[in-house]
This record gives sequence, C-alpha cells and structure tokens, in this order.
Amino acid sequence: MSGKAKVIVLRAAGTNCDEETKYAFDKAGATGECIHVNRVLERPALLDKFHILVIPGGFTYGDDIASGKVLANQLRFNLAKAVSEFVDDGKLVMGICNGFQVLVKAGLLPGLKRGELEATLTNNDSNRYEDRWVYLKANKSRCVFVKAGEDCYIPAAHGEGKFLVKDESILRALRKNGQIVFQYTDPQGRLGAGFPWNPNGSLDDIAGICDPTGRIFGLMPHPERHAEPTQHPRWTREGLKKQGDGLIMIQNGVRYVRETL
Repeated sequence: MSGKAKVIVLRAAGTNCDEETKYAFDKAGATGECIHVNRVLERPALLDKFHILVIPGGFTYGDDIASGKVLANQLRFNLAKAVSEFVDDGKLVMGICNGFQVLVKAGLLPGLKRGELEATLTNNDSNRYEDRWVYLKANKSRCVFVKAGEDCYIPAAHGEGKFLVKDESILRALRKNGQIVFQYTDPQGRLGAGFPWNPNGSLDDIAGICDPTGRIFGLMPHPERHAEPTQHPRWTREGLKKQGDGLIMIQNGVRYVRETL
C-alpha cells in the first residue's frame, strides 16, 4: 500500500489508554485516530477507511457487568457484520488488556468458530488488581504482530486477566494451530513459575493469543506502556534500549499492513 497505515483506536466510556495506544502506533509509522464506539454504531462504514482496529485498555463501561462485557456485546450484536467484513478484507484487529477481554467475550478470540464464546478472562487468582511488569515468551505462532523469539518485558495492570477455555479441546486446538502467542515466564524464561511471574493464574501461562488467521490478536499486558525505552523501570541502572519492547509488536503490525494491503 502507499501512504501510512490508518489505525482506529476504538474507545468508550471508561477507556483510559486510547491516547497512549495512538501514540505508540504513530511512533511505529502509522496514523492513529481515537474514535468513540457510538460514532461507529451510527455509521459502521466508518471502519472502511482504516487498516487496523485497536481496542485499548481501560475499564469500558466501568466493567460493571464483567470486564469488557458491554463493549463486547456492542461488537457482537451491533457490529458483527462490519467487524467480520473488516477481518475478511485482510485487515488487523488488536485488543490490549480490556480490549483483549472484549475480543474474547465478543467471540472474536480464540475464533475457532467466530462469534462463539470459547474462552474467558476472569478474576486473578490473587483476587486483587495486579499492577506489575511481566516477562513474556514469544512462541512460534500464526500471529502477524509477533515473531517467535521476540520475548519482551512490559507492564500488566488488571484485575480480571486469568485466561480460561471452555473445555480441553479448545486448549488443544490453540496449541495445534499455533494460536498461543505469548506466555508468562520468570526472569530466566521458564514457564510454570507461578505467581507473581504469572500475575493472574492464566491457564498454561497464556498472556496473549491470536485467531486462526493470525490477524486478530489479544494480550493482557500493555505494549503501549513500553513504547519508549525510558519507560523501562530500571533503565537508569541497566541502560537504555534502542526502543521499548512493546513497540516491536506494533511495528510488526504496521509493517504487515504496508506489505500486504
């Protein structure tokens, strides 16, 4: 494609990471625009001019029913056709933290049968809000945002981040299909380390997954909060990296759009 990738950062009442997410995509070479979901509900064709749909973190509608559930229902029952067409056109969808919860509860992830609720994100095992930096192992997966070996260190901040599947067959399918994108590890890169390295008790240490196309991606930790190297909590002791770890996956998504759309 010619020109910059266009990104819609979808916000709603309670979203609080939209501007940071837009900043990270702009820094990666895209052009981001924060748009309220009501504008898209009024005119679903608004999605047509964008290449990437991002649902950022926050507490949409106060998470009053369950985390991300109200916005998920808006996507599932009012915007299903528009979002499906968006994905079927080869475009990308990314959900971060609350956005991941929205994608799962809208039936877009894991997406083995799009529209069906095959998994959930529920209360952390600690029964409290966990705000900490986490180590993520990047697996070989179908995800266009992440390449195998692009392990990263980014912050997580959530109260309902425990990933669970409907039944064992869903987990087997995720493994077989290469849909498990990120897993929590300890500082040495070891799985199964438990709390606090896995901050929520997610099944199989799962921190992020994609759909079977690899173009719908959700993760609980926040890549936009480590877009700048000075956002690393220990940069004054360990030195500055060239760029923040979280920016890499965002750059990958932008590059994919440039090369394929």
